[in-house]
Amino acid sequence: MGKIALTGGDGFLGWHTQLALREVGAEGVDIGVGDFFDEAHARQAVDGAERLVHLAGVNRGSDEEVAEGNARFAEQIASVLRSVSNPPKTVAFSNSIQAQLGNVYGDAKLRAAEILQSVCDEVGAQFIDVRFPNLFGEHGRPFYNSVTATFCHLLATGGSPTVAEDRELTLLHAADAADVLVGILPVESMGSKSRVESVSGLLARLTSIADVYRGGEIPDITTDFDRDLFNTYRSYTVPGSIPIPLVRHADARGSFFEILRARGGSSQASFSTTEPGVTRGDHFHRRKVERFVVLAGEAHMRLRKVLTSEVLDLEALGQTPVAVDMPTGWTHNITNTGSEVLYTAFWTDDLYDPDRPDTVMEKVDL
Repeated sequence: MGKIALTGGDGFLGWHTQLALREVGAEGVDIGVGDFFDEAHARQAVDGAERLVHLAGVNRGSDEEVAEGNARFAEQIASVLRSVSNPPKTVAFSNSIQAQLGNVYGDAKLRAAEILQSVCDEVGAQFIDVRFPNLFGEHGRPFYNSVTATFCHLLATGGSPTVAEDRELTLLHAADAADVLVGILPVESMGSKSRVESVSGLLARLTSIADVYRGGEIPDITTDFDRDLFNTYRSYTVPGSIPIPLVRHADARGSFFEILRARGGSSQASFSTTEPGVTRGDHFHRRKVERFVVLAGEAHMRLRKVLTSEVLDLEALGQTPVAVDMPTGWTHNITNTGSEVLYTAFWTDDLYDPDRPDTVMEKVDL
């Protein structure tokens, strides 16, 4: 996959989309819209791109601001598509199921889709109008992006979320939405990837996840939906849940400590030795749940949220064992900082598949 131009790359879905692009080795070039629109930069980004992904939109403000903002963004993109000599073969639009409901936001998204469809017909590009249900995922903005983000934030910070209006939601994880937009998954797959859940049922699931994880245990993540909810919740506990203290039992025979209790689902345990001064890792995962535990030796772990300079540093010693659960979307590594061999145990919730490793190489240090 070559160059991919996108708008809204700094937003919630934009972050997940850029992680997806990194996984397939594509170059993502962000385009500003609205008051940040730079026509020369936009042309350079779009000309010769394999795909254009339009994520940016207005979903807050007065009725006029929502209607005019979404149309304006689409018109700016349309003008660029008309002006370049080598337009993308495909334009994917992050639309909403609200486009069929007749409300202000839905009508605004529908109008934006009409503008993009028209220009794609002019330049000979395929237009993919992706009408997403309720999206949830890591690092969503509470009280803004979704009720899932709000519930996770409140549960992680000691709040007491309540259900104001109980209704059914169709939920789709942002990683799956991103895969659809960049062409990794077909649009038709959204039905099988989505899950219908009531607001009260969602809160019950998240409350159970939070209760189990506070004790350092991994909840039942047998289904992809529960795994995605768990990863979403964990993103609101960073850095507070890193590391997790473990209880070490020692006597004349030696020592023992429990690494992990998992309440369901497939899993794989592994073990490594690392020579002094050597660093392992420098990669991130989009869905995999992974726990590190230093069994013996001295280590320095470093984690960075991808696309940012936000970094967490911590030391881990075999004598005072801790568990470190690597948050999804954070590239990480481990360095042997001692004079002896470092012994580390690893646990993941999935069985390693070389065809779909969910391991994206990226240096922690920028």
